[in-house]
Amino acid sequence: MHSRYRPRAGSPHLRLASRHWPWPGLLTGLAVIAAAAAAALLAGASLAAAQAAGARAASGGTWGTAKEVPGTATLNAGGSAAVWSVSCASAGNCSAGGGYTDSSGHGQALVVSQVGGTWGTAKEVPGTAPLNTGGSAGVGSVSCASAGNCSAGGSYTDSSGGFQALVVSQVGGTWGTAKEVPGTATLNTGGFGMTYSVSCASAGNCSAGGTYAPNHNSNLGQAFVVSKVNGTWRKAIEVPGTAALNTGRNAAVLSVSCASAGNYSAGGTYFDSSGHVQAFVVSQVGGRWGTAEQVPGTAALNTGGLARVWSVSCASAGNCSADGYYRDSSGFQTFVVSEVNGTWRKAIEVPGTAALNTGGGAGVPSVSCASAGNCSATGEYADSSGHTQAFVVSQVGGIWGTAKEIPGTAALNTGGKAAVGSVSCASAGNCSAGGRYADSSGHTQAFVVSQVGGIWGTAKEVPGTATLNTGGRAAVNSVSCASAGHCSAGGFYTDSSGHLQAFVVSQT
Repeated sequence: MHSRYRPRAGSPHLRLASRHWPWPGLLTGLAVIAAAAAAALLAGASLAAAQAAGARAASGGTWGTAKEVPGTATLNAGGSAAVWSVSCASAGNCSAGGGYTDSSGHGQALVVSQVGGTWGTAKEVPGTAPLNTGGSAGVGSVSCASAGNCSAGGSYTDSSGGFQALVVSQVGGTWGTAKEVPGTATLNTGGFGMTYSVSCASAGNCSAGGTYAPNHNSNLGQAFVVSKVNGTWRKAIEVPGTAALNTGRNAAVLSVSCASAGNYSAGGTYFDSSGHVQAFVVSQVGGRWGTAEQVPGTAALNTGGLARVWSVSCASAGNCSADGYYRDSSGFQTFVVSEVNGTWRKAIEVPGTAALNTGGGAGVPSVSCASAGNCSATGEYADSSGHTQAFVVSQVGGIWGTAKEIPGTAALNTGGKAAVGSVSCASAGNCSAGGRYADSSGHTQAFVVSQVGGIWGTAKEVPGTATLNTGGRAAVNSVSCASAGHCSAGGFYTDSSGHLQAFVVSQT
């Protein structure tokens, strides 16, 4: 359910944050994760029983019709809007964040909330007007702990054109005033700060991570984490241990996941002394961050020197999974790695991708864990024709299964450019995912697909986007499921004038 937003085109940090979407200049300043099943697992029932319970809960889940985010027709006078992150606390109660361009062509940050199944009116993030004097702001990550109690993170540009990291919180359904991440004024003297990921364990208890530049050397960046405790954001710190790891140029936290207050895990990337890009993980236990470490096993896998953790998901304290990619002699490959009882195990190539990824261009942008050892991950790979295809893979009882092409995408993706933006699991075996594909005309379309009772269904174009996406560029960037069969997704489409617009769609 997580999604990464992007720095402006040409930024030296673009390589840290860019995703596989084909429009890196999109949105200047935006860089672009069921109770019945859970109860069954806690009671010691078999996974099959849990999946059956989840399947019953998921029955009848139907995707509605996508619509332009209410209020963005007025806000998005500059014609470049998108939803980058969605988070649902309960069925029909979600929040989303993203960005738009105003009539002056400046990038602004937006938030919008769904209450009782109805999406309200999007608005500029309160407080960003005085902060964003450089005219390039956006929200890239949203997390909701309970209905109406969320936090979001992103960035803005100050009057000197420097990027600063921001956070903003919603309490009791009302969004407060955005502010620079506490402590980053001291850390980010080089003017490149961004919050890439936010995760909330309970109302008022969250963690966030990102990157900052300690001086004006454009080839230097460090990773930070910051926690909100009982409603107050504390001071950001450099991720412990990254000073020793990041002897090269850049480091960043790209994903954070909270299992419970004070128990978080995060992952990201850094440059070693040889200029190679490596992946790291770090965990917080009892409110104290430990020491970052290179992802175990990636030293052997990453012979080509380009690895990153893209997504982390924690089901309970000390039990998480992460995914990402690395480069070997054949190209880019995908990996998954699990934390079990507080210890990160050895990363492995995603089972089955060696056979799929004959074109050597794989990545895993999203993972979601419903319970310890029961997760799903999504990604893309390059086939023997050089076409990009989308895959899913599931972990059951701690064992990762075999990756497979997402059912139905072979028929949809006749243009050979499929990718997955996000996956979210409500209970073991009950997940939804979304992304984009290219049709026979070369137009990119948005799709959603759901897993029910451990079985992935058939992907389909997001209902309603055929009407909206007359300009032929659409994608789902983020999916969030509050309970099995009750999810929301957000992304963008292009209208007949070639303007990018933001959309939301819900499953009930």
